[in-house]
Amino acid sequence: MGTHSEDLSSTDRRASDRFPIENDVRYKLLEAKFIAPTGQGRTQNISSGGVLFTTEAPLTLGQRIELAVDWPAQLNEHCGLKLVAMGKVVRSTADAAAINIEKYDFRTRATAASARTA
Repeated sequence: MGTHSEDLSSTDRRASDRFPIENDVRYKLLEAKFIAPTGQGRTQNISSGGVLFTTEAPLTLGQRIELAVDWPAQLNEHCGLKLVAMGKVVRSTADAAAINIEKYDFRTRATAASARTA
């Protein structure tokens, strides 16, 4: 049996292109009845269908999760954006995970100046 990277190089079954966007990400596991564990890492690549990112610990396959990614573009050249995506963990290792995006939204991100005055 081949390694995971050999399998991907011979037949990549992804339906959408991946882009090597490496930005800060914060994640929250969506739990029904108690405070959800959170963590942070960095995205490794993003596509319209999923996100691969580093994690602080292994995540459970099938776990529902919310990601907030600092987006590289700005709104009107002045307002930072973040991508907020929800989905399920489809792949996980000791220090990385991939999610399948089920829903997403772009939101404005607070600037350092506005965060200090709030």
